[in-house]
Amino acid sequence: MSNKVVIQTPDAPAAIGTYSQAVRVENTVYLSGQIGLDPTSMQMVEGIEAQIHRVFQNMRAVADATGGSLDDVVKLNIYLTDLGHFAKVNEIMATYFPQPYPARAAVGVASLPRNALVEADGVMFIQD
Repeated sequence: MSNKVVIQTPDAPAAIGTYSQAVRVENTVYLSGQIGLDPTSMQMVEGIEAQIHRVFQNMRAVADATGGSLDDVVKLNIYLTDLGHFAKVNEIMATYFPQPYPARAAVGVASLPRNALVEADGVMFIQD
């Protein structure tokens, strides 16, 4: 018997590949990468600021569907096609995540799915 629970919500973009929006194993939730897709239209929002907001809104929707919240994120990975946008990520991230902030990595990448400018994934720990 598996303790693995697949998380899915219509409030975040549907998976566009062979993955789940999130998987919970006991108190740990693994959040799949989110890009700036609007969950209703499944179209990419325009511009770096809009994409950063959409990434965190999508992540929040999945976190909420787990019964937790962004407050429960303990590790965050940010992928940027242009590290020049790093300061903007910090500015916008601070409006979605309370202090103390999660552990985080920021990585410059050559490209992302659907020509996204930013992607984020993470790990949550939910205390029952």
